[in-house]
Amino acid sequence: MAALPPGIDPDLLRAFVLIAEGGSFTRAAERVGRTQSAVSMQIRRLEETLGQPLLTRTPKGVQPTPQGAWLLDRARAMLALNDEILGNLRAPPMVGTVRLGTPDDYALFWLPEILARFASVHPSVELDVTCMNSDVLAEQFQQGRLDLCLLSEGQEPRGIPARRVWRGPLRWVGSPNHGLHRRDPLPLALSRPDNHCSWRAAALGALRQAGRAARVTYNSATQTGCFTVALAGLALTVSTPCTLPEGLAWLGEAEGLPPLPEMGIVLLRADAALGVPAADALAEHIAEGFRRAAPPGVAIAA
Repeated sequence: MAALPPGIDPDLLRAFVLIAEGGSFTRAAERVGRTQSAVSMQIRRLEETLGQPLLTRTPKGVQPTPQGAWLLDRARAMLALNDEILGNLRAPPMVGTVRLGTPDDYALFWLPEILARFASVHPSVELDVTCMNSDVLAEQFQQGRLDLCLLSEGQEPRGIPARRVWRGPLRWVGSPNHGLHRRDPLPLALSRPDNHCSWRAAALGALRQAGRAARVTYNSATQTGCFTVALAGLALTVSTPCTLPEGLAWLGEAEGLPPLPEMGIVLLRADAALGVPAADALAEHIAEGFRRAAPPGVAIAA
């Protein structure tokens, strides 16, 4: 009978992921509570097990080799599954209620898989999810009515620490059958001006810089409302990458529309929720879920 291939120690994979994400052996050692030499030895053991160089030093810090880049996503998935198994079968059931605030588009396009995964691991935790626009959510967070809150980057209350969980391109969205991109001025469906929406500012700023006249013909408090207007063929709107409703399409340079800047999504955690196991666990599930969706080459802060 042929000998079984050696298994991979999850601790070795964890050290590798921390170094690859942080670009430093020193920072990785601090996070796992080991010496730098001990972490270096873990990486040597992992490279010997796999027979491939995984990390290399560059002027910008420690970076994955091509083999390491291939391993990184798979290591993250293996560690998430390892932690899920241990957390579900060894730890006492986690209980409590976590109040999560999120804009409606994040709730619809990003959170279903994240929340389903969290519920499978922590079925006794009750989630209270509030969907509002970012302005209202920021106000509710400051009033202590939310434990965790997702917001578009730039709309977090001043002075409150925010953890970036995603960053990617903003894109134009519209009906492919109505030719709205040829109208002058360009009709738009965007968030209401009193929401101080960063997406609205980015869209209008890009058009202004390109010398393109535009008029916000429809204002909505939610992304769902903007999509509804776009589906009717009445205006164009903008969105981060997501699964578009049937009848809408991504638009851009081919339609004569200017490029839009990248936008970020941040996670806020209330002081009262720090160290609360259920809130900690949900925050990590959210961060991991968004990390998996990060565009290639985009570093998401840990």
